[in-house]
Amino acid sequence: MGVMAVTALAGGVTARPALAGTCPAATTCDTTVLFTVSADEGLAISVPDGPVGIGSGTPGDQISGPLGPVTVSDDRAALNATWVATVSGTSFTTGGGSGAETIPAGAISYWSGLATSTTGAGTFVPGQPDAASAEHLDAPYAAFRKISGAGGNSCTWNPTVVVDIPDGAVSGTYRGTISHSVA
Repeated sequence: MGVMAVTALAGGVTARPALAGTCPAATTCDTTVLFTVSADEGLAISVPDGPVGIGSGTPGDQISGPLGPVTVSDDRAALNATWVATVSGTSFTTGGGSGAETIPAGAISYWSGLATSTTGAGTFVPGQPDAASAEHLDAPYAAFRKISGAGGNSCTWNPTVVVDIPDGAVSGTYRGTISHSVA
């Protein structure tokens, strides 16, 4: 009977969770708790769909217009959530792209302006805060950067593109590319 009684009793007992520790009265008893914060999609940049028209002019004129919103989204959840957005451009051409049908990237300028919106903590710095600081698109350079802060963040700006139409340019619709990247 002793063996059967033990079996029946063991079958009716509910298991308890293991105890982390036993502490005497009037002291604290600690339990370690864990959870994970994970990053979403990482670091990305979005740019306006094209083509974007910025106006028209005659040889020797300067024209300018907004490119449209450019946004960096940083979902890395990093302790040091800094980044640099870079911009560059190509020559703009019409027709067959001969010399007279080409406006070189050195005649195309870009200025980021100030941020139109930001989220998250940290310092966001425009590469070219105003028209006087516009840079030519013949070499890559920083359009915007985030220089401090942690966690998720985003920054949007609406850059201005400026074209110095050469005196020898021919009539036509010119097409080129302005490229952004972020790292």
